[in-house]
Amino acid sequence: MLTVMKFGGTSVGSLEAIERVSKIVANTQGNKVVVTSAMSGITNFLVACCEDLEYMRKDTLETFESKHLEVAKAMLDEKQYAEFMKEFKPRFDNFKALLYDEKAAKNPYYMDNVTSQGERFSSLLLCHKLRSMGYKSIALTSEDCGIIAEGKPLNGNANLRMTETNMGINVMPYINKGYIPIITGFYGVTEDDLPLTFGRGGSDYAAAVVANALNADMLEIWTDVDGFMSADPRVVPHAKKIDEMSYGEAAELAYFGAKVLHPRTIEPVRKKHIPLKVRNSFKPEEKGTLISRYREYSNELLRSAAAKTDLSIITISSPEIAYRPDIVAKILAKISENDDSLYSISTSLSTVAFLIHNNDVKSTLSKLYEMDNADVEKIDVTSDVALICCVGDDLISTSGVSGEIFSAVKEVDANVMMISEGASAVALNFVVRNCDVLPVIKILHERFVEEDEDYAESE
Repeated sequence: MLTVMKFGGTSVGSLEAIERVSKIVANTQGNKVVVTSAMSGITNFLVACCEDLEYMRKDTLETFESKHLEVAKAMLDEKQYAEFMKEFKPRFDNFKALLYDEKAAKNPYYMDNVTSQGERFSSLLLCHKLRSMGYKSIALTSEDCGIIAEGKPLNGNANLRMTETNMGINVMPYINKGYIPIITGFYGVTEDDLPLTFGRGGSDYAAAVVANALNADMLEIWTDVDGFMSADPRVVPHAKKIDEMSYGEAAELAYFGAKVLHPRTIEPVRKKHIPLKVRNSFKPEEKGTLISRYREYSNELLRSAAAKTDLSIITISSPEIAYRPDIVAKILAKISENDDSLYSISTSLSTVAFLIHNNDVKSTLSKLYEMDNADVEKIDVTSDVALICCVGDDLISTSGVSGEIFSAVKEVDANVMMISEGASAVALNFVVRNCDVLPVIKILHERFVEEDEDYAESE
């Protein structure tokens, strides 16, 4: 049994948190590999440093060093601390040299390099804590493992095939000898050995890549929530934890608003049918949410509702769209030049509408305005909208589901501005104004989750 365990920033953010995590790792049966985020707050701190490098170098190094050494001194005895420093010092010297390397600062991947430094030190802390408990452990960077990343700066994707080959050579021998490898999350390296991050929150994805590469039996994402919920508990006080989900359900919710997993976490494990658990490192006794290829049929019309806010609808009018599919292809090609995320697409006889983040509107419009006037007649923008994602059993195949959901939405006087239905068998997505998100989520949960639960209990 090989378990890959990922711990987020809050799970390794303090002495107490690291001690708690080390016990969780120690109590896990079989072989295990750990992937860790940076200590909470460190990545944001390093991003700020990159934005004002000249004035923040000195303070960054002092704060960064003291934060990690303070934890190390508190949890290790004198001999263990000396061993820790043998690994800490060369890593820290490399970090210091990087911040003062003016030539490196001109490299497009420089920010990836700086912002991924936190993981190199949190992994070291956890490794030496486990050693102090009598376990064989080794701290490995993404470079050591051979986690290969491709793509543009700050938005990399893992090359799963190459990573699997490399980790079979670089990591499996340690596992076979009884070591617990502690691996840096958040980033991989290009074929030119340049660090490339997987986007904010990318340590979840990195852990899934590691699980895929090692053909793990289980991936556990340890975070600060109990698992996937039927709604955001900050919005819906009666939200309940979902015990089991399919890959498709979890992927839809992660992409469209549930802040439990990085949206790309599912795909690497789904490819090899590796089950995934989301668990709370502050409540290790909780079983969390199990995500797998199969789950027990629940007959719940609506299992969860999530929202992604601060979006915009861009509507492009062209009388030729229905008769010239190449126009839609040209539009998508233009948008893709910026690597902006598309959250939904809808077409009609003479228009195509798509959903993007408010922050991407300006750059997207600049690309669309480059198109031939013969292809585009008019472009309209509707800002400050939100996408509601409804996930459940048989949402598409059950007659009248859409009508029931939209009737509930009507009760709170919210107008549905765009609909995406049919592309996924487990999800129905629609767009409302930002200001209508809270009442819509509340009425959907009340009508389809709470009332269904009350009915089931009365049976």
